[in-house]
Amino acid sequence: MSQLSAEDEAELQSLLKQLLRSINDRIAGAPSTECAEEILLHLEETDKNFHNYEFVKYLRQYVESSLGTVVEEETKNLTRGDGQHAVGSGHDTLIHAVTQSTRDSAEYQQMMQTLKTTMIMVVESLINKFEEDQMRKEEMHSQSNSQYTDNCSDSDSSFNQSYAFIRQEQLQALAEKLDSSRPKEVRWEALQALCCANPSDVLSCESWSSLRRNLSAALTDPDLSDDVLQFFAKSFSSSPLNLTREIYTSLAKCVESSFVSQKLSFPTGSATIDINRPEISRLLKQIRLMNDFQKEVTTFWIRHPEKYMEEVIESTLYLLSFHHEHGSASAGTEKALEPIHLLALLDIKATWFKKWMHGCYSRTVVLRLLERKHKSLVSDSVLHQYLSLTPLSVYTGQELEYAFFVHSLCILGKLLIYTNGRKLFPIRVRKRKDPVSLTDLVVILIKIMYQQSKPPHNCLSPSCLVMEVLWMLCERTECAAECLYQAPVIETLLAPVIALLHGQQAKLKSPAAALTLIADVLAHGVIETFPAHVIVQFTLRLLEKELSSIRESDGSQTSCGAFIFVCRQMYNTCEGLQVLRPYGLHKAVAAAWKKTSSLSERVPTPVPGATAGTSTRELQNMLIWEETLLDSLLSFAATPKGLLLLQQTGAIGECVSYMFSRFTKKLQVSRCEKFGYGVMVTQVAATAPGVAALHKSGFVQALVVELWSVLECGSEDIGVVRPMPTPMDPIDRSCLKSFLSFVNLLSSSQSVWELLGRQPLANKSEYTLREMPTSVPDLIDRLIAVNSDAKIHSLFHYEQSHTFGLRLLSVLCCNLDSFLLLESQYNICSLLLKSQRENVTEELIIDNLSVERNHVLVRVSLVGGPSERKLPPRALQEGEEPYPWPMCSSYPLPHCYTLDPPKIHHNSQGKRDFDVAAMVKVYCDFYIYIYIYIYVFFPHTDPEVSTFLPLSKDLKNEDSWMEICRRQYCKAMTSKPNILTGKDTPSVVFIYRYGSYLKLLTEDAVNDLTLLMKHIKIFCPHRESTLLQSSVSFMDSTSGLMKSRVGSVTCKLFTRSVIFLWLSSQVHFPVAVAESGIPPVYWCTAHYVEMLLKAEVPLVHSVFRMSGFTPSQMCLHWLTQCFWNYLDWTEICHYLSTCVVMGPDYQVYMCVSIFKHLQPDILQLTQSQELQVFLKEDPIQGFKVGDYLAFMEELERSYRHIVLTDMKSISNPVE
Repeated sequence: MSQLSAEDEAELQSLLKQLLRSINDRIAGAPSTECAEEILLHLEETDKNFHNYEFVKYLRQYVESSLGTVVEEETKNLTRGDGQHAVGSGHDTLIHAVTQSTRDSAEYQQMMQTLKTTMIMVVESLINKFEEDQMRKEEMHSQSNSQYTDNCSDSDSSFNQSYAFIRQEQLQALAEKLDSSRPKEVRWEALQALCCANPSDVLSCESWSSLRRNLSAALTDPDLSDDVLQFFAKSFSSSPLNLTREIYTSLAKCVESSFVSQKLSFPTGSATIDINRPEISRLLKQIRLMNDFQKEVTTFWIRHPEKYMEEVIESTLYLLSFHHEHGSASAGTEKALEPIHLLALLDIKATWFKKWMHGCYSRTVVLRLLERKHKSLVSDSVLHQYLSLTPLSVYTGQELEYAFFVHSLCILGKLLIYTNGRKLFPIRVRKRKDPVSLTDLVVILIKIMYQQSKPPHNCLSPSCLVMEVLWMLCERTECAAECLYQAPVIETLLAPVIALLHGQQAKLKSPAAALTLIADVLAHGVIETFPAHVIVQFTLRLLEKELSSIRESDGSQTSCGAFIFVCRQMYNTCEGLQVLRPYGLHKAVAAAWKKTSSLSERVPTPVPGATAGTSTRELQNMLIWEETLLDSLLSFAATPKGLLLLQQTGAIGECVSYMFSRFTKKLQVSRCEKFGYGVMVTQVAATAPGVAALHKSGFVQALVVELWSVLECGSEDIGVVRPMPTPMDPIDRSCLKSFLSFVNLLSSSQSVWELLGRQPLANKSEYTLREMPTSVPDLIDRLIAVNSDAKIHSLFHYEQSHTFGLRLLSVLCCNLDSFLLLESQYNICSLLLKSQRENVTEELIIDNLSVERNHVLVRVSLVGGPSERKLPPRALQEGEEPYPWPMCSSYPLPHCYTLDPPKIHHNSQGKRDFDVAAMVKVYCDFYIYIYIYIYVFFPHTDPEVSTFLPLSKDLKNEDSWMEICRRQYCKAMTSKPNILTGKDTPSVVFIYRYGSYLKLLTEDAVNDLTLLMKHIKIFCPHRESTLLQSSVSFMDSTSGLMKSRVGSVTCKLFTRSVIFLWLSSQVHFPVAVAESGIPPVYWCTAHYVEMLLKAEVPLVHSVFRMSGFTPSQMCLHWLTQCFWNYLDWTEICHYLSTCVVMGPDYQVYMCVSIFKHLQPDILQLTQSQELQVFLKEDPIQGFKVGDYLAFMEELERSYRHIVLTDMKSISNPVE
């Protein structure tokens, strides 16, 4: 290959200079030569324009012309075989092989040698030209610099950013030349030489003390100040804190001395102040350099001793605390200009102070110094709040004063959120007799906010700034308690609201805007009882448009919506709804929504050519207001009792449709809500009217289609480069979200009935591959009841999809009501048994599906708590026998799945004689009624129980007798936790197995059950009524049957708990409540479980919130089936007797105790997204009622006055 010509060398030299100019900014910022080299070496990685540089293009063209032929020949040689390197991972192997061969070729070596020789010549030529240019500049300049400068070739001097190597004696000479007695030209030349030296060498030299003194003196000279600042800036950027702190402290002292000597001032009136005046401009530059250092020093001062940081903070606070008074002659017209005024202009929102207060390392020092030495800085900031009560709309000469106000407010806001910052108060302020307390300061801030005449559109407006401070205080519990929840603060904040409520005129320039600001502050904090009552009353007046001053305002709807949002922050929690419920806010909001909805329909359609400005704007405002009201109504569904109120308004269908529209757009619930609509959807799906509304809105269909798309279709927009890996988990991670959505949707038996009741399966003879299910029955038909070859062939992933269906079936069947519906309509057990029998050829086939079916069959066929049945695992074991459990292909099940039954206590005659009463568990659908009754008894022979029974004959005072019963019961439960047992006589086939297992039933019990069912139909005729059938509610009732000796006792105790233990008594409720289809165990018991859980077990409550599941769903599940399959029989009897003896509110405390017991498991399994499945499928291991009775009594002492009072009024709830 020929050598490069002279023209090529000239072109290379030109292109190289062009490249260096293009990246000059990058290399100029490099602190050293090594860093500059690293920038050049990695330029291709960091510069997106790398391949567009002409120098790079020239090199690429040169390489292609030199090695193109070599690369082509090597490629042909390596692919001459079978073409195994054409695709896949072999492609990388081919590239590597061609590259290696090319690098080893003679052409490559020759090219590199030629290029290296040419580039050396080009670079040397550039260096020579630079040196010539530099010599000319030095000749034109003073020759004094030459004796201190020693340029070297390895420095990046071509970018005019070089550092010179300088000796100690040279630095000593520079220090002498910088003395203030020397001529200004000599001092300037010395500064130029100093700027070319390495700052670290200068700062660590022996003569630094004299240099620092002379540099500080030079700062006051207008001609030398900029050069000194340039040296300081270089030192800040390239030196450690132990050196730069001295520069910073010197700079601070110099600024202070300038203010002392010059005594600058600014006019207080409308006259302007010129910051371009030389003396002010010079100080601004110095303070700006300090401010830049203040904001950057927090990133590295933690790596140095605390004393260095303390020096920087001390000098800063000392400077900002500086102030001096003017003479009396100018006291009325001028004010002293102080360092903090200029700092406020440069950093108006006090970013430097926020950074210093962010880390505990520096915050501790700042607060300590403020407390001990510089409290005046805080007092000046407080004082300025008094001086700025009048907002500034047009700034003239007051700009500086207002900047100081903003800066002070930001500092105060940051101080107030920390405990030690609040300890600085009360504080004495100049020109004020009494010290200013925390409460006084917050009242001042609120008054500043009220003076805003218009809604804030500027982030630096007084109202906006004050609101930011108040929001920060609201978000921290301790801050809110000390600063906001004080009587003077609440009175000041609500003063306009209270005045308007009393028919008085509020002293506000813009009432609507001020009310919106008040609501925004209240919405960020927890509202106490007194303000809550005021706010809801005011909101009702706004909704009814009874306030004349607000009714005529353009912002009336905005103010009303803001206060509704405040109420919404309260009623979407259980405790907040307790406060607001008596006011009937849900009715007022629903009435306003219906009125607005009817008005929006009457607005005429805009006609083309007509002036449609007013009507279009009016329609848009109405639609926005209608959505606001609908969204506010929807928020009632966040709690069980709120859902009942929402259902009674008749707007649940529209609210759910609105929620679905936002859900599909993935919109946020509200600006104060961290999580999405998951919790609200789960809450709504727990009730029959709620799930009906979800089904009507299209939400259920969207879930089904989404699941099918993920499970069977996969993602179509991803190019398939290689086959997808086979899922190792039973439910693939891509399908887990859909699985949990269906678990939440179908958790309640009411939702299962609403979506599946009277809905037959398709069972088609043929399914097309493109046919997608659109409903839950379709999903069961395709994924669960896979009983034909047509269904098998219609699935792309048969095993994975059918496993998904069986897992979903397992969770559904955990609810006994749901299982009985599935069994009665679809004969699920027969389908599974048939599939198990078909899975046997010559020998048993054990695969994922057969193991899953076996698990489901055992789960649905056996009833019992954790120590009464054993479920087969879903995973295979290691060893010779991977699955030692027998497969279920017919009834009865193998005995290995049942454990030893508990021991039953007998009476003194050794008999088990029982009287039949109202202990009934009813499972109903439109086709079949299955009645289950349970006998619960106390053994006569146990003295702990029998001691208090005869007392019922002697005591006339029922309260005294009840108290004795309670004490004796607690004593018995604590001393003998297994004292209580019971008798279970199941009806039909399902429950008969459980009673036989407990050895409480004989063969003739079936005849007794038949007679019992006839009596139930006679005494419970309401079960046949259209009223209850329309709500499609599966109700459970459980009552205890005592022997004849304790019959009177049972009557006294049972009357208090019948409604909650015998849920079919809903017939005694008002028509509106009964027609809602929502059982009291949900809107009363489960509601209070959620309320107590938030207060007593907050971690569990938060976990439920994040998971999208609700505690109320699980409580409804447990209580409606009386903890069957979750607790052992003994503990079920203890639960019943506890509620009967101790009171119905113990039903709430029982659920809270269980959640507390399960807390470690709940916290752990939430991380792996297994919470719902765990709570549904797993029994409650290790829970004993007696172990948690003391905890329940504590809950009783704290909450009985709320819970039991509401339970007593359950037959006439507040609507």
